[in-house]
Amino acid sequence: MKLNLNEHPHKRYNILTGEWVLVSPHRTKRPWQGKQEKIADEKRPLYDKNCYLCPGNTRASGATNPPYTSVFSFVNDFSALLEDTPRDDFEDGLLRARGEMGICKVICFSPDHSLTLPKMEVSNIEKVIAVWQEEYRALGSNPDIKHVQIFENKGAMMGCSNPHPHGQIWAQSSIPLEVEKKSRQQRTYWEQNGRSLLKDYLDQEIKLNERIIAQNNDFLALVPFWAVWPYEVMIAPKKHLQDISRLSSRERRHFAAILKEVTIKYDNLFETSFPYSSGIHQAPTDTEEHQEWHFHMSFYPPLLRSATVKKFMVGYEMFANPQRDITAEQAADVLRKLSTTHYSLKCQE
Repeated sequence: MKLNLNEHPHKRYNILTGEWVLVSPHRTKRPWQGKQEKIADEKRPLYDKNCYLCPGNTRASGATNPPYTSVFSFVNDFSALLEDTPRDDFEDGLLRARGEMGICKVICFSPDHSLTLPKMEVSNIEKVIAVWQEEYRALGSNPDIKHVQIFENKGAMMGCSNPHPHGQIWAQSSIPLEVEKKSRQQRTYWEQNGRSLLKDYLDQEIKLNERIIAQNNDFLALVPFWAVWPYEVMIAPKKHLQDISRLSSRERRHFAAILKEVTIKYDNLFETSFPYSSGIHQAPTDTEEHQEWHFHMSFYPPLLRSATVKKFMVGYEMFANPQRDITAEQAADVLRKLSTTHYSLKCQE
């Protein structure tokens, strides 16, 4: 009997990390099973006097935000990494530790407290990307910084402590584990083939057209073949670019456009403000050239069957291997068919 990826349990290989995910499509033929709820969006004001991220408000540290009118960046008042951390090694038998220095920043996407990325204008998302570029260059130029991680946790379900539209940047003195894995995989492929691993993968996905959910002249959004989370999405430039600082103004605009399109589809899936963790993986800033790197942005959303039914990593997934029931192809088909008009606007029609 020949293996059928739509019927039989199988493992899929993640070319970027060298790891596998178990897929069990026979367990759930359709993703639309179980209870489904629609949760009305919480109506938030344009300005909240109690929000420590709104313009002009005082933060817990005692610092006061300027009356900013666009994207606002500042050093996190409760940083996980600190610039003045000693970088000594500690060893005591089998116990080992090492000081890790870094800089953590908060990026307020907009002064408007009520917004999220899918509700922002493309031109304003462009401004967010421009600040990401500036911060990557500035932080990465610090000789003590080897990696710059840009990310967003959206929604209380993802541990976000403030609904004001914002993300974070953690820049640190070593290259983190996930990035090390991806560096190794991409470097090996580059040395063997002289080409970008991710560029070749994207070219294959374009030919197959099975997992693509959106695209424009410069960017592709798809559910990766090896996706772990139910509605995981990757956005990547069609051209081989090592990091976001290399984006032209046109490419930045197209990146903003596809960011908006993907996040609208997410919100439309269960007609709720869709929670996720998203992050940009790109070349480390350790002075090496890193020709092998191809930057990409990944979205890891927890929702599975409704606005409240969450996918938990438990049992087998914690102790053995990541596993999913909905195939990447099924998830892509659902997302691809969703409208690019935000559901809240349809309600107003």
